[in-house]
Amino acid sequence: MNFFAACKPMTRNEMAERLARDIPEGWYVNLGIGAPLKVADYVPVEREVIFHSENGVLGMGPAPQPDQVNRWLINAGKQYVTLRTGGSYMHHADSFALIRGGHLDLCVLGAFQVAENGDIANWSTSDNDTAPAVGGAMDLAAGARQLWVIMDHQTKSGESRLVRRCTYPLTAIGAVKRVYTNLAVLDVTEDGFAVRDMVPGLTLDALQKVTDAPVRMAKVNAGAAS
Repeated sequence: MNFFAACKPMTRNEMAERLARDIPEGWYVNLGIGAPLKVADYVPVEREVIFHSENGVLGMGPAPQPDQVNRWLINAGKQYVTLRTGGSYMHHADSFALIRGGHLDLCVLGAFQVAENGDIANWSTSDNDTAPAVGGAMDLAAGARQLWVIMDHQTKSGESRLVRRCTYPLTAIGAVKRVYTNLAVLDVTEDGFAVRDMVPGLTLDALQKVTDAPVRMAKVNAGAAS
C-alpha cells in the first residue's frame, strides 16, 4: 500500500531549507558532512548564523558559484565553500577545542538511525560506506548544546530510521533533540518522538505505519512544512 499517494516527501534541499528556518539568530552551528552541509545554502545573508566546519572554518558561507571557487577553502566534506564577512580559519586542534569547550549552540548531523530516547547511530563499519568511521561526530554530539539530525525517514528498502533502539553502532547516547526527515519534523522528548510538523497531506496514522518507534503530536504545532 502506498501511504504517500496524497503527499509529497521533501527533497534534500527542501529538508535543509526547512531546518535552516528554525535556527535562531546569532547561533554558532556546526554542519556535519552529507545532507547537513546544504543548510548553509538556505540562511539569508541578512541573518546572523555563524557556521563552523570541524576542519577549521568559522563563518562558513554557502557553496560558491563555479566561477568563484577558492580551491583553498573547503569544508569537512571536502566541498568548496565561501567565507562570510568576519569569517576566519583556525588550526584543526583549535577547531576541536571550540567543539569540546561547549562553544557551539547547535550541531546538525546525518544519521542511519535515531532512537526514541535520543540515541544516534551515524557511522558504519562497512567498507563500501562513504564515511566508514565516526570522525568528529562523537565530539560534536557531546560538545554542542543542541543536536539536530537531518535524514530520510526510511532506508531505501523501506525500513524506519526512527527506531525504539538503535541497531547500528552508537555515536552518542541520548543526545538528539530534534529530527528533520523528508516526511516530518519531530522533537525527542521524555515520552519519545513528538511530531511538530508533517508534509502536507500526511496523517499521523500514515506516519506511524512507516515509523518503528511510537509517534504522537507535539503540544505546540510549529507550522506546516514546505
